[in-house]
Amino acid sequence: MVRANGAVSLRELARVVQTSEVTVRRDVRALEAEGLLDRRHGGAVLPGGFTRESGFPQKSHLATAEKTAIADVAASLVEEGEAVVVGAGTTTQELARRLARVPGLTVVTNSLLVAQALAHANRVEVVMTGGTLRGSNYALVGSGAEQSLQGLRVSRAFLSGSGLTAERGLSTSNMLSASVDRALVQAAAEVVVLADHTKLGTDTMFQTVPTDVMTRLVTDEPPPHDDRAATELQALADQGVQITVAGAGMPGASSGDGIPPGRRPRRDSPLPVQRRGGPQLRSAGAMPEPQPGERARVADMRRR
Repeated sequence: MVRANGAVSLRELARVVQTSEVTVRRDVRALEAEGLLDRRHGGAVLPGGFTRESGFPQKSHLATAEKTAIADVAASLVEEGEAVVVGAGTTTQELARRLARVPGLTVVTNSLLVAQALAHANRVEVVMTGGTLRGSNYALVGSGAEQSLQGLRVSRAFLSGSGLTAERGLSTSNMLSASVDRALVQAAAEVVVLADHTKLGTDTMFQTVPTDVMTRLVTDEPPPHDDRAATELQALADQGVQITVAGAGMPGASSGDGIPPGRRPRRDSPLPVQRRGGPQLRSAGAMPEPQPGERARVADMRRR
């Protein structure tokens, strides 16, 4: 499966071979020891290290359900009449399909796939950058793309990448793509990163969005025993990134916010919105109703 797709998630492997993720993780570790693949957080890829980047066909088959849930939540952040920038990627392509239903929207993008998804949308204006076409991800890159973004100002930028850590923020494996993504960030008042759990804890070669520039992260529910993802989410929240977990509490999704027990904020008492400060985690799913005995304590927490 890795040879055919370039990358595969542990969840998908477990589903196909009808076994547990614990068993799959053990076998992937053994295959890595033989040099047949490289482990990545939540999955495995062909060997290649920091500089290797999977093409669009491979990426489009990885974590598809998670990307759909993330795109649903990200689209809900966009209001009628806004102007936004949307970077290249399979997750942002899913977002674009949903933005087609937002009237009066202006979308600036360097992605042919994003533009294609919006091509027939009523009352959505699409503005494309110039640049040189990069065939592996159908994105326009280079000095032409960067120069066309100079002087631009929009409300939000939606970006995805190859890896995300609390230490370096969002990163990608290609220098030209990273340079254009940085120009997209400069054009936006707020930066929203879209990254499924397989990207958490993965560090690639070129930084695109430093952690202190990220306004919000929209991600999916990490597997229950994925301590690395939970730790990374907590570290991002500690640095002031507002985190929204897509799919939590929804049918077919596990509950939880990806933060280790004992450090998990209560879902029934959302933390106040602020750019820098303590953890800010919100679930896109329905919040559980507090039990009768807890209501007074919850009310007191909210007043404080």
